[in-house]
This record gives sequence, C-alpha cells and structure tokens, in this order.
Amino acid sequence: METHYHTIVIGSGQGGGPLATTLARAGHRTALVERAHIGGTCVNEGCTPTKTMVASARVAHLTRRGADYGVRSGGMSIDMVRVRERKRVIVDSFRGGSERQTYATPNLDVIWGDASFSGPRELRVALREGGTATLTADQIVISTGGRPAPLDVPGADMVPALDSTSIMELDSVPEHLVVVGGGYIALEFGQMFRRFGSHVTIIQRGAQLLPREDADIAQAVAGILHQDGVQVLLGASPTRVERLASGVRVVVRTASGGEREVDGSHLLVAAGRVPNTDTLNLAAAGIEADKHGFITVDGRLATSAPGVYAIGDVKGGPAFTHIAYDDFRILRANMLHGGEATADGRMVPYTVFTDPQLGRVGLTEREAREQGRRIKVASMPMSSVARALETDETRGLMKALVDADSGQILGCAILGVEGGEIMSMIQLAMMGGLPYTALRDATFAHPTFAESLNNLFTTIEE
Repeated sequence: METHYHTIVIGSGQGGGPLATTLARAGHRTALVERAHIGGTCVNEGCTPTKTMVASARVAHLTRRGADYGVRSGGMSIDMVRVRERKRVIVDSFRGGSERQTYATPNLDVIWGDASFSGPRELRVALREGGTATLTADQIVISTGGRPAPLDVPGADMVPALDSTSIMELDSVPEHLVVVGGGYIALEFGQMFRRFGSHVTIIQRGAQLLPREDADIAQAVAGILHQDGVQVLLGASPTRVERLASGVRVVVRTASGGEREVDGSHLLVAAGRVPNTDTLNLAAAGIEADKHGFITVDGRLATSAPGVYAIGDVKGGPAFTHIAYDDFRILRANMLHGGEATADGRMVPYTVFTDPQLGRVGLTEREAREQGRRIKVASMPMSSVARALETDETRGLMKALVDADSGQILGCAILGVEGGEIMSMIQLAMMGGLPYTALRDATFAHPTFAESLNNLFTTIEE
C-alpha cells in the first residue's frame, strides 16, 4: 500500500524543516522523512554545538589573559564533562523547540526512517520502528545534507579517528590533537582544543590554510594560530596512518618531497564533507549527480528529474546553514507564490569562528584580478582600530575591494574581533548599492568597531 502526498521533504535541516512546515501550513499535504534528528546538521552537530564550545574555549583564553587586563585569578582548569554538558543542553533546547513546532504543524506527517527512491517521485522508506512504507508525491525535495569525509590513506581505517561530531563528545582534553585539514572546521577545533590545553598540530596538504582566501588573509590566520601555540604544517600530504600504543602516527610527504612523522594522542579528520546521497538510489528516479555524489541542480534548485528538487549541502556549493535557509526561501517563493526566484548570483557571506573571527563576503582580491576588474584595495590592521586597542583585541586585519570605476564595494575580508558582524555591515552596503564613500563618510557611534569602516575606506585615498 502506498501513501500519496503533495510534497515529500527528505531531511529536516535548516532548509528542509522550514519548507515542510511552510507548505503544510499552506494546505499542502506534506510528509517530512527524517532518519536521525529534527534540525539537521546545524542544530545537532554543526553550528550550535561547535559555537557553544568555541565560547567555552574563549573563556579559557580570556582567563589566562586576565593579568593583561589587571585581573588576577586563581588556578584554572578545564572540565570537559561540563563543557560537553553545556553543549548538550543547548542542543537539546534548540532541537526540542524545532520538534515541538514541527509536530504541531497541521497537514504534516513526520516519518522516521531511511528513504530511497524506487521510481520517479516514489520513495521506499525503511521505517525506524520496523517495516517499510511506500510514498509518492507530486513533488519531492531532497535535503539530506552531508557528513564528514573519511581520510583515504592506508591505515586510516585501523585507527580510532575523530570527526567533527565525535570530537565534541570527548570527556577529557587530548594530550596532543593531530588535525588533518586546513578549512574552517579544522581551524575552529584546532584553536578550541589548544585553548582547552591540548598540544595541537594541523596538517594541511595545500600551500595555505583556508585555500579559498587571499594569501595575505590566510597567512594572517596562520600567524594567529602560531601565536596561540598551534603548530601548522603546510604542503604536508598524509600518506599513511599508524596506530601506536600512545595514540596515532600520521606520516606525511612534505613540500620538499621528504617524509615526516607526526605523533599524537588523538586524530581529528576534518578534510571535507561528502553528501548523503549514497543510499538514496538516485538513478531509480533519473536524478543526476556529479562524480562526488552531489546532486546537480539549476538556479531554481530543480534536479534532472521532473518534480524533484535538492536544497542545502546535498547539492554541493557553499555548505552553510544560511544558504540552505535561502534555498528554502527560493522554493517557497516559487512553489507557493508563482515566483521566479533563483540562486544564481546570490551573495554568499560566511564567518569562520576562529578567534578572532574571519568574516567574508563577495569577491576576493585574487578572484577580482582573475576577472580582469580594475580595483582599489582598502586595508588596515586591527591594531589601528581604537575599539580593538581599548579591548586589547588587536590581532588581524580589515580588507575590502572597491571597483575603481563605480566605487561599488566588491567584497571584504574582516579578520578581527567580531569580524562576522563588521562584515555584515559591509554586506548591507553592498546589497543597497552604496559606494564605499558612504561608509567612509558615515557617522558611526564612537567608540565602536563599526567606526573602523571610516578609516578602512579612507585608506583607498592614501
């Protein structure tokens, strides 16, 4: 026996969950299929728990720096059980709120289980409580997200490696954490556990950390990590992993072609993510994916199969919660209001929650020059920001790109305390089409970090 719906959403993340409840409230009979937790990666394993733990690590950092501010405290210790409990409480609170809202939605059936396609717009669901269900729909939305990619070198499957989920369940501080990867997940956890008291070594196969960033920004981030006591190995490609009595050994090929051994008590693999598409049986529905398994979509998020859409991390591209939520808004506009919304050309802001933060939006200098644009570059160290000096948070720099002809802001990178918030101010100016002179000459409250935008854009004239 099969059950027919107007819409089936597979996955309850920050795109799928809101879409399912919105369509159901609009009167569409809707099913939401979920195999693990309401809320998806962000609430359960990503943004919420990691930023909660980043906050704990920052308190540890500031406690150690207390004397710099004239504040002396007694001995400090890290209680990882309490750090973990605080994280769990906040996650449970966020997840619980999402669950209550979801279950209270009329016209919405929540189905717990693993879904796979058995034909065009037809699903077979292996139910959590046992048995199977066959579901059909006028339209199906895939929002299954992604998961940490494994380390694909000899011996990796023989050691107890951590990933971005399991590392948050540790109940003690690792003696020496070896991190494979140089993206934002690797850097956030690397700095976090250094502040908790671990020795940390980051192994990055590329020539710089954060490979999508300009070299000056990546170098500044590496310098900050070095100041914090994190060892960073660049141009180091893991060739094999060995299990030791004391932990793990990662053997790497260095940039010079030599070999180096890195021993640690714990291994964190943070070298990318893979889509949760391997069990969906996409071929049965005629849904195309790239060689990595990411579902191919057009600007309106439609797949190659009529009536099937994909949103969030599962379709590749920027893997951010706010992008998944914007995907929801696109489908909401098109499905409910006859809109022509598209993801083409949208702005993609993001923040790396190291300390200080790196807020980014728009073009990098490298991208602008590759496009042949005539640009002006505004740049200023955070040590020139009055508020940063007052708070003794002077690490980092501010950088923005301006079109030399129109004066429009093309992008920025703000590496500094509350860099994500300052970046968002520049993003608003970009969205409103304001020239850089509007920020250069604006009257901002003193003394705030926002006021630094006056001086940043003044550097263009110097």
